[in-house]
Amino acid sequence: MPEGHIPGSAPAEPNTTAARYAAADTVADAVAAPQPPKPPKPRSSKTNPTDTRPTDARATDTRAIETRPEGLRPKDPRPTALRRTGLLVTLILGGLTATPPLAMDMYLPAMPEVTDSLHAPAATVQLTLTACLAGMALGQLLIGPMSDRFGRRRPLLLGLAVYIVATALCALAPTIETLIAFRLVQGLAGSAGIVIARAVVRDLYDGDAMARFFSTLMLISGVAPVVAPLIGGQVLRVTDWRGVFVVLTAIGIALLAVVWAKLPETLTPAERHSGGIGETLGAMRGLLTDRVFMGYTLAGGFAFAALFAYISASPFVIQEIYGASPQTFSLLFGVNSVGLVVVGQINGKILVGRVSLDKVFAVGLSIVAVSATALLLMSLGVFGEVGLAPVSVALFVLMSAMGVTLPNTQALALMRVRHAAGSASALLGTSSFLIGAIASPLVGVAGEDTAVPMAVVQLTATLVAAACFMALCRPWNSRTAVGRTVDTTVEGAGS
Repeated sequence: MPEGHIPGSAPAEPNTTAARYAAADTVADAVAAPQPPKPPKPRSSKTNPTDTRPTDARATDTRAIETRPEGLRPKDPRPTALRRTGLLVTLILGGLTATPPLAMDMYLPAMPEVTDSLHAPAATVQLTLTACLAGMALGQLLIGPMSDRFGRRRPLLLGLAVYIVATALCALAPTIETLIAFRLVQGLAGSAGIVIARAVVRDLYDGDAMARFFSTLMLISGVAPVVAPLIGGQVLRVTDWRGVFVVLTAIGIALLAVVWAKLPETLTPAERHSGGIGETLGAMRGLLTDRVFMGYTLAGGFAFAALFAYISASPFVIQEIYGASPQTFSLLFGVNSVGLVVVGQINGKILVGRVSLDKVFAVGLSIVAVSATALLLMSLGVFGEVGLAPVSVALFVLMSAMGVTLPNTQALALMRVRHAAGSASALLGTSSFLIGAIASPLVGVAGEDTAVPMAVVQLTATLVAAACFMALCRPWNSRTAVGRTVDTTVEGAGS
């Protein structure tokens, strides 16, 4: 398949006039356009020899989102008009990927107030976070395959609508039990933004371009966890914890309106799965048995676990063990997030296209391992008494390296599939959330007097990620080096 060609779309014909497209535009609904009628004389010289579909299938094929200019059709049959919107598409997809940190982290400053307001113990209030996280993990397994069958728009719009209702109900929750239930539904519905955003990127981009776009998305998703608690704190200055959910509801409504108006369908009808639950399960089975795809998925999941360990343990390590103030911790957390974002942009703007994605991922993973080793040695006292500065430097390097690790492993995994991007995105997201959720509580197993558990979890997770990458992906094998070969579909599992 030629580079840059969306499966299911007909080959481009560069000499088609605008008048013929004007006639075609009256047939569709502004987001789908059939191929122009054939001229009276056969044009066998312009037939794409790689398109083996029947003639009637090619004639009735649709493009879900291509917006044609007044002149000639673009040579690239991909949805070029949508990709050219650049910043708008990035902001929409970035807003969708920022839904989890907003829903989770804006609520954090309000948890003590929830404890008092609903007369619930702190351990029970913690379940509101667990319910939301579990919903986001499990919801992706449901919504991802749905988007492969029904297209991206309908499941996304439905998910956002349910997310808005559930968030509004959270603001009205009379008891802690109902709040936990509504948070579960909020997480289930909010997962639509995460899983479908990745699938849309797969629909629009391939190869290095996809890795660049994931790095750009990190600019937004990396900033969201930093600003979300700050927004939540400011909201609490003028209202109570219920006001946080009111603000989240307003954000959800705005996001739904923008998606409805500006993000058209990206999955052509020819590419959708129409076989029901059987085909969906078959696609999942194909993904789970694809050795290389699962290698990248597990490697990314365990790398994410190292990040989760940092998020869970860093407030305790920085403030309790090293005596930093909350303001100092917030500053260091923000600096580390900026490092992640900056390195992600270096990855997308400089490294991608010049260096193999496998090599960049391997280097990033190695840097994470070295940083985690340094943290472990410092925690064990190998270097004697160390202050906050060396620990902060090691954490900064570890977090920054995630800027080349996380986006590249997502791109490498999704490049393995073309016909089941929603299901693949679901497995990527669910594995990361579940592995991270398992690793998170392990950082506190040794009590409050040492940072050794955090460093051990980070180093162990990174080494397991490296083992999965080397044993399953085998990047030295040209047949499975996804970043250097043509797209491989699920049917090619185990190559």
